[in-house]
Amino acid sequence: MSTPASRPRSRRERPAKPALTYEGIVAAAVRLMEAEGLQRVTMRRLAQELDTGPASLYVYVANAAELHAAILEHFLGAVDLSPVQEPGDWRERLRAVLDSYTRVLFSHPALAHSALVARPSGPNYLALVEAVLTLLHEGGAPDAQAAWGVDVLLLVATATAAEQSARDSALEAEQEHTALVQALGAASPLAHPRVAALGDDLVSGAPEERLAWTFRTIINGILDTPRES
Repeated sequence: MSTPASRPRSRRERPAKPALTYEGIVAAAVRLMEAEGLQRVTMRRLAQELDTGPASLYVYVANAAELHAAILEHFLGAVDLSPVQEPGDWRERLRAVLDSYTRVLFSHPALAHSALVARPSGPNYLALVEAVLTLLHEGGAPDAQAAWGVDVLLLVATATAAEQSARDSALEAEQEHTALVQALGAASPLAHPRVAALGDDLVSGAPEERLAWTFRTIINGILDTPRES
C-alpha cells in the first residue's frame, strides 16, 4: 500500500514554477558553469536545471553560442574600467584596462576559449569597448585606426588568456616547455643561425612582461599605422 508521501502529486497541487526570463536563464547558466564547467552549459542541461524543456529556452536564447556569450557578458562586469578616469600616462592606463580584462578570463579558463568565438553585445562589453576607445582617443589615435585597433587589442588579450589557460590545465605543459627550451638551445648555428643566436631570449621573460610588451607594441602600431583607403 502506498503512503501519502509516495503517491504522485497532481500538477495542480505542485507549487508554480517561476516564470522564465532572460536574466534568470543567464543567472542559472552562470551558476551551472561555476559548478560543473562551461562544457556542461548546454541548452538541454540548462533546461534540466530550470525544470523546463529546451524548446522553452529557445524563446529567449537562440543557441548555446549565444548563451556562452551571455555568460561572458556577465563576467565582463568585473573588468576594472576605473583607469579611464585616473591621471597618468594614457598608454599605461589602457594597458591596465586590458590587463584587468585578461585576468577576468584567466579566472575562468573555459570562458577564455569561448571568448575567442563568443560575441557579447551587452552593456558590460560596450563599456569595455568604450573605455579602450576613450583612451586611444586621448592618446591621439585617429578614429579609423582606433576602430580597428580595439578589436586587435581585445583579440590578443583573449587569445593570450585562452592559450595560457590551456597550458595551465595540461599535465604535459611543463614537459612541453622544457622540450622547447632544449630544442632552441640545441639549434644548429649553421642550419638556424638566428634561432641559435637568440635561443635563450626567445623564451625569456615572465608571461606578464611579455604581454605588457605586446600591448605596448600594438598600441604604438595603432598610432602609427594608417588604414589604407
